Amino acid sequence: MKLDIRQSEAVLAVIESGSFEQAAIVLHLTPSAVSQRVRALETTLGAPLVVRTRPCRATPAGQRLLQYLRRVQSLEQDLQAELADSEAAPLSVAIAVNADTLDSWLLPALAPFLLRERMLLDLSVDDQDHTYTLLEAGLALGCISTEALPMRGCNAEMLGKMRYRCMASPDFRAQWFAKGMTRAAVRQAPVIVFNRKDRLQADFLLKHYGLTDGAYPCHYVPASEAYMQAIALGLGWGMVPELQMGALQRQGALVDIAPQRPTDVALYWHSWKVQSPRMERLSKALTMAARKLLG
Repeated sequence: MKLDIRQSEAVLAVIESGSFEQAAIVLHLTPSAVSQRVRALETTLGAPLVVRTRPCRATPAGQRLLQYLRRVQSLEQDLQAELADSEAAPLSVAIAVNADTLDSWLLPALAPFLLRERMLLDLSVDDQDHTYTLLEAGLALGCISTEALPMRGCNAEMLGKMRYRCMASPDFRAQWFAKGMTRAAVRQAPVIVFNRKDRLQADFLLKHYGLTDGAYPCHYVPASEAYMQAIALGLGWGMVPELQMGALQRQGALVDIAPQRPTDVALYWHSWKVQSPRMERLSKALTMAARKLLG
């Protein structure tokens, strides 16, 4: 069975844009024509590909198709440049990463490679325990995740471990933890949590103090700079990557309130076994840079 190019483009446009109307604008068609092409491919494959909600999303079969189409696009762009014996056109690569990786080491590590290879990043940011699902859904060609096992057709390479420490302002420590991080104290002291997917603080409190979710007060601050600022302002304590806290700690704005209890989070790079040459080189560059920084 051979996939129809126009029908495949229609499915890809609908899923990426989130609606038939937006896909029609991208493809210079009417929404009705886009819908006809999507339905034709669904009939050919014998399975629904798009859940017609707002925004539209891929079914499990649509996710598998999306994975395939994104990889084909990447391979085609590199092949065209190679056959034409010309400088490679910019290649956009969709990657899913966690916020702490993006805000600390990813861009400085990859910038020389991206400039040299003329690659464009299309980044999706999610919790490190959830980026894997974006790769699985076909929304990324690679991801940085805590998941160690690769899904079918992919490789998973360990990048290293990000070390987190429990940090607070000196005034906050004096107010809440003058006698240390006792169980009674951590039940009362506010904690800063990045978002409701963030399990770092919850797992720490469960492991060391036996406290379950809801047993302590929380702020939710879903932006890295604001998260650090909230801790420095004394609104609560939170877990901060060692790679990010250097300047604030040196200035005395943050102090380690549990120096004997760091938390190490292992990170893995997931990518497809079959991918374009430039994507292969990106995987190698990212892995090498991460291992130098993360250890």
